[in-house]
Amino acid sequence: MDVEPNPQALSQSNWETLGADLTELILSLLPIRSIIRAASVCKLWRSLISSPSFSSRVSAYKKPWFFLYGQNNIFLKNNQAFAFDPEADEWLRLPTSLFPTPSHEHSFIGSVGFFFTTTPSTNARFGYAPILHSSWQETSPLMFSRCNPLVGVFIDSSGMHRFIVVGGVRFIGGLVDIEDRLAVEIYDPRSDSWEVCPPLPAAFRPGNSSHSLSSALFRGKFYVFGIYSCLVSAFDLDRRCWSDVQTLRPPGVVSSFLIACQDQLVLAGLCNSPPRGPSVILWRVDERTIEFSEIAVMPQDLLYCLFDYEEDDRFASLKCVGLGNLIYVFNEEHHKCYPACVCEISDSNCSWRRVPHLPSPVNSFHRVISFCSTISLHNILQNEE
Repeated sequence: MDVEPNPQALSQSNWETLGADLTELILSLLPIRSIIRAASVCKLWRSLISSPSFSSRVSAYKKPWFFLYGQNNIFLKNNQAFAFDPEADEWLRLPTSLFPTPSHEHSFIGSVGFFFTTTPSTNARFGYAPILHSSWQETSPLMFSRCNPLVGVFIDSSGMHRFIVVGGVRFIGGLVDIEDRLAVEIYDPRSDSWEVCPPLPAAFRPGNSSHSLSSALFRGKFYVFGIYSCLVSAFDLDRRCWSDVQTLRPPGVVSSFLIACQDQLVLAGLCNSPPRGPSVILWRVDERTIEFSEIAVMPQDLLYCLFDYEEDDRFASLKCVGLGNLIYVFNEEHHKCYPACVCEISDSNCSWRRVPHLPSPVNSFHRVISFCSTISLHNILQNEE
């Protein structure tokens, strides 16, 4: 007598015959969000996915995510955060539980692997948390109060994370200190202490913050670049000193952003000059000479998806961020609902595509904070437990 096989048993048997190594390989090829879902399928998959070796391996080669955090200065409850997974080609709405209680005094920042907040009070507080993990930690006070500084994350000689905080607007008695030399401090989590370093060179005018500066951590140096001034200097993280200030301004640039992109520095510039007209151009930058060479131009049809051509100040709201081999260009204006495009850089070519719309509803923001970051699978699993 023929017996019909049990599909559930057959399926389970087939998966078991694959072996742990092959199952791990198959699971690792999924987008991160699918891996998280797969961890709930059975105990075997949960055990494989939650192992430190699997988490480290997957996190190391997955493409970095693009984050948008919107701040509403009037109605703090309207703050929203989104994350874009380029491999799944989808946006995720991030829960408010991942972020500190909204406050008019807080400035929110993101850098590789971490969220940060600062306050401009006299005893300036500084908090951090691993990205997509709700365990916030507050540090000892910064030596200099500041709002909207540049923040970078680097690994020291002992293999530990350290944070460098550069510039930002300093407040004294509630007023902006226009004479401040843009202090630089480095935080050591092991000793909960701050090291005061030489300030930004005098060529960078006082009062500069992340509104007018961009940064890139590349080969042991923290580059600071003027979005509009095009001044650039690099802080050597070993020698604790700044390089000479130079100017990096390709022809026709209205504003530009310096980005560490795999094994090269890339300048993403918003240009408006004949005969090309409005354009977004990427240049490869030689770190030794600060000379540049063009590597990619955004297609015009994608560019016009980002702004209204008739607007006189059409480039004012376009911003660029990136990490790995991805560079995002997006519009900070609410009436366009924050559209974005992404360029994937490879050895042979550069490919552009439009990023899907943000998931509705999307609130109106007074400021949008954007950055790219690698994602730790371990942090996400810990946060769900």
